[in-house]
Amino acid sequence: MTTGKPRSMLREASHQIIAGGSAGLVEICLMHPLDVVKTRFQIQRGTSDPTSYKSLGDCFRTIFYKEGIFGFYKGILPPILAETPKRAVKFFTFEQYKKLLNLTPLSPGLALSVAGLGSGLTEAVVVNPFEVVKVSLQANRESFKEQPSAFAQARRIIRSDGFGLRGLNKGLTSTLGRHGVFNMIYFGFYFNVKDALPTSSDPTLEFLRKFTIGLTSGTISSCVNIPFDVAKSRIQGPQPVLGEIKYRTCFQTMALVYREEGYLALYKGLVPKIMRLGPGGAVMLLVYEHVSGWLQRNW
Repeated sequence: MTTGKPRSMLREASHQIIAGGSAGLVEICLMHPLDVVKTRFQIQRGTSDPTSYKSLGDCFRTIFYKEGIFGFYKGILPPILAETPKRAVKFFTFEQYKKLLNLTPLSPGLALSVAGLGSGLTEAVVVNPFEVVKVSLQANRESFKEQPSAFAQARRIIRSDGFGLRGLNKGLTSTLGRHGVFNMIYFGFYFNVKDALPTSSDPTLEFLRKFTIGLTSGTISSCVNIPFDVAKSRIQGPQPVLGEIKYRTCFQTMALVYREEGYLALYKGLVPKIMRLGPGGAVMLLVYEHVSGWLQRNW
């Protein structure tokens, strides 16, 4: 009985998991401060709130002076703990869905987008509890030294609201929408455009080609999926009135934000999100391809 094929499949899966986890860890360490800023904008409810940030620069200055440099790293532990499984799931499931969809009548370009959608939905289920803890920590405006740890915050959420859709898994539908839409465009655009544009024999030009495509892919994906992101932050963040749940479900929250604050409120945090996931998306894909290629050559 031959064991060559199962071993080859296991090795390939290991490559995808390790490369995906590495890509996610690099991206989160570089870009987390922008995620904190994005979340702060998304949870504030209009200019009538006296604590509202007046601009992107005002947000950076206020966090730095009131909370210190570590204020930009609030809530970083949950994403770090989640990054290896999250990105491993993202890239591993994308490759598996892509293989399955290659057996269907779908065109290669469409198959890549559908595989991205599937990987995003799968990733969202894994990451949502970590997102609930992260957002609740990022919403805390106290000094970094005074805020609870990620584990203490998770215990508090579980103790008060449990593991379900009102507790550690609240906002799941919004997270599904955010990750599904993002990955559908992110993977579909990147791989379709990368295959369509000619490669370069110059390593620097080839790096710039891939980085530019990844940057564009992350930027477009961020612009399209941000209403889901705003809804997620409102649901997972602090409610306006203590003890009263105002933001309940994904589309109910979108409709409520639109009715009370206008359509532009559904794009709150777009600039820091693009600043993070434009270059961050490019970095993640390049690290994934580099690590995956190195593993294939050396393992």
